[in-house]
Amino acid sequence: MTEQATPRAVVPPLPRPAPAAGGADPLETAPPEVLREHQLRLLRRTLRRAYDAQPFYRRKCEAAGVVPEDCRELDDIARFPFTTKQDLRDAYPFDAFAVPMDQVARVHASSGTTGQATVVGYTRGDLETWAELVARCIRAAGGRPGEKVHVAYGYGLFTGGLGAHYGAERLGCTVIPMSGGQTARQVQLIQDLRPETIMVTPSYLLTIADEFRRQGIDPRTTSLRTAILGAEPWTEDMRAEIEETFALDAVDIYGLSEVLGPGVAGECVETKDGPHVWEDHFLPEIVDPLGDTPLPDGQTGELVFTSLTKEALPIVRYRTRDLSRLLPGTARPSMRRMGRVAGRSDDMLIVRGVNLFPSQIEELVLRVPALAPHFQLVLTRPDRMDELTVRVEHRPDAGDADAAGPALRHAIKEHLGVTADVEVVAPQTLERSVGKLRRVVDHRHR
Repeated sequence: MTEQATPRAVVPPLPRPAPAAGGADPLETAPPEVLREHQLRLLRRTLRRAYDAQPFYRRKCEAAGVVPEDCRELDDIARFPFTTKQDLRDAYPFDAFAVPMDQVARVHASSGTTGQATVVGYTRGDLETWAELVARCIRAAGGRPGEKVHVAYGYGLFTGGLGAHYGAERLGCTVIPMSGGQTARQVQLIQDLRPETIMVTPSYLLTIADEFRRQGIDPRTTSLRTAILGAEPWTEDMRAEIEETFALDAVDIYGLSEVLGPGVAGECVETKDGPHVWEDHFLPEIVDPLGDTPLPDGQTGELVFTSLTKEALPIVRYRTRDLSRLLPGTARPSMRRMGRVAGRSDDMLIVRGVNLFPSQIEELVLRVPALAPHFQLVLTRPDRMDELTVRVEHRPDAGDADAAGPALRHAIKEHLGVTADVEVVAPQTLERSVGKLRRVVDHRHR
């Protein structure tokens, strides 16, 4: 029988500052001491909400011997337990919510492809916050009111499409809600409606580029001048590929459904040096991915987030499994930046004793001119030893790609120390889902 939380009282909405002149939120450029005071006040409130409403989190706090009142300064967050994806799976569907269901305006959910789905809820206040933060990301990326935004993230329970949609509307943009798939139709609408911005996964944007070329259209001639890319890890080499292909600025947006959705952090077009975490709404940490020790800023580890303004689903020290680091702010000096996500701790592959991430393969693929950045890593164990096969698409205009496979095989061996087979396949061969490629196909345990 599912354990019930204490009765959930009607919770007054959190105060939200009005946007300042020019659209910037006051706390976006607040002095550090003002931001830290704001964070501590909301952190204490979040800890109390989670402790009172989430049975699993109360049990964890009791086991750790802490109560919300033990948080007297921001560094005290390290005394409190983590929240994991398994905690949210165990609370399925609504036991992690901190408000009555009649205050929940919308739910989203993960796909559940790797286990029980996680369900996240939003009050009307949460939806307002979400829209404001995505609008902030679009503005930081260079988007402006009155422009058109082509949304090619998937709509539905996945947070990408609707998150981008309402954020663009909040900024005052005209939204083209294309969703994912129908690549030829994507090209037609970009040509006909002439959007300035596209919001999409980086791998799918390159698929759209392939379709432009197939139709005999140079992607550099489109109206697009900004691509806001997220929902999967991507590299600086991928940024260079996209910017050269489309003659635009490619900027990063970061988020995950358990914490909010897209909009947790956004990259500024004037620096393009990593997404700034919107620390007036989230408290980020980096911890040892193999343990629970906090790591100092600048050191790579696992990203952990605590929400500060979420009402329906407060989240304390959520282990994202994303590997990154925290760096000083630049374009937004009070807000720390995330280093580019190198991968996920649960995506790390161990092949014959060598640790590697899909992003490392991506960097090498992009160095071979005849290969497109669309690839899969297929792992098998026919005998006692692991075998790695890289299936990668060749570029539609590459002509003879016979030399591409051996070139990539040599690069993988030289740079990563792994012997891999390389299978070069025709364009559009590898299956996409919601604009993403399934990067790893592991047959070793079947």
